[in-house]
Amino acid sequence: MRTLTAVAALAALLSACGAPTPSPEESGGAVDPTTTTPTPEAAGTPPSGMPTPTAPPAAGEQGGSSDWRTVANADDASRLGRLDQAWRLGRAEAEDKGFAEKVEALGPLVDPNAGQAGRLQPAPGTYRCRSIKLGSHDNAGLAYVEYPWFRCTIELTPGGDLILTKTTGSQRTRGLLYPDTDRRLVFIGAQALGADETSYPAYGAQPVRDQVGVFERIGPERWRLAIPWPKVESKLEILELVK
Repeated sequence: MRTLTAVAALAALLSACGAPTPSPEESGGAVDPTTTTPTPEAAGTPPSGMPTPTAPPAAGEQGGSSDWRTVANADDASRLGRLDQAWRLGRAEAEDKGFAEKVEALGPLVDPNAGQAGRLQPAPGTYRCRSIKLGSHDNAGLAYVEYPWFRCTIELTPGGDLILTKTTGSQRTRGLLYPDTDRRLVFIGAQALGADETSYPAYGAQPVRDQVGVFERIGPERWRLAIPWPKVESKLEILELVK
């Protein structure tokens, strides 16, 4: 991704030449955001040794590109292409197996068309987050799982990378949010599992841990990450973030 430093240098050069200073969007730089059966995780303070990200990913950690298509492998790109199918089949299975009231109670969170334009990037900071899983991976497992609230963070690195991390719980994830359309970003990352893992694998290092999804704003201070066709457990996994 182009760094904020590069954008600043370009602006200074154009200013010196008497040309108008381009906005971050025009220059292509980062925009400062204003904007098995699963075991339920135990809520609370993370166990000792739980990974807490304190530094941004190293340069090139996930491809060194602002285009998610050059980072995601073909299999994961195909999963994103079948997002509509994951929404339809995951929700239908959950409702058919007795969870219709629970699904309906989630409102916009489980409405595939709830994504709103603008302010796609959450401001850096700490958020409450929880996971919802719709449908089963093999049509034999749990059709609906709703986890309690945990902790997530949003980081904006000096280089312009926007990083989403779920920092607590037995299933944690960390990855980059890439620009896509005016209504969504694309997430590419990987999971850490259990209390013994003290770091997050890089995308591609352990394919079964890889996660790709669509990140959308569904309210004034509410976002969701929809992960279609996860490698295990469900047809659709939703991570809700609220301030």
